[in-house]
Amino acid sequence: MDAQMHVFENGPALAEKLAADVAEQLKAAIATKETANIAVSGGSTPKLFFQALSKFDLDWSKVNVTLVDERFVPADNDRSNHKLVADNLLQNNAKSAYFIPLYQAAATPEDAATLATVKTEAFCDPFDVVILGMGTDGHTASFFPGGDNLEEALDLDEPRSVLTMAAETAGEERLTFNLSSLHDARFLVLHIEGAVKKETLEKAQSDLDEDEMPIRAVLNRADSPVNIYWAP
Repeated sequence: MDAQMHVFENGPALAEKLAADVAEQLKAAIATKETANIAVSGGSTPKLFFQALSKFDLDWSKVNVTLVDERFVPADNDRSNHKLVADNLLQNNAKSAYFIPLYQAAATPEDAATLATVKTEAFCDPFDVVILGMGTDGHTASFFPGGDNLEEALDLDEPRSVLTMAAETAGEERLTFNLSSLHDARFLVLHIEGAVKKETLEKAQSDLDEDEMPIRAVLNRADSPVNIYWAP
């Protein structure tokens, strides 16, 4: 599926436009089926977008929010994506949204992944909105080069689920939706900023080796158009 590039003057301009576009998608989903489901990513890039989206006037009580991926750490950990979303998105008008965490207080990441799969199964078939990020190594979600479950995570024949992922560059063990859960979102976004990320994207678009740069799996095999939002 061809990617659609949206270029902005700076990060704040991108955040405002992406928030407006996502709010429009959520409103349309609520109007059509009385609920809306969105999966968002962590990292520093989406903070301004989260803050802008939280101020939009829509029926947030009908919006289900979850994460594309998460570290296997509690919600009060500074490296938790749950904490990032709670501090920046689940504020203002969006306080009434329903949040479904991927981290579960289970004995192992595998047990947490099983619980998260059950708790999110009603919301991801398909998602209305998925916001992906990308690392300079070409990972997206927790699809890391060299990840121990990468082949399974990228297999579109696998059922929608949350998997574990361990990789040398990932730090903590991760929980991540598989590609089957994300690739057909009604509005699929890759949100990146900076010259280095643009260079990474261009490299990813120049080859087909998904193991080397897993973002290629999204760019090459997503059923939905990939809307790339980029600012310098």
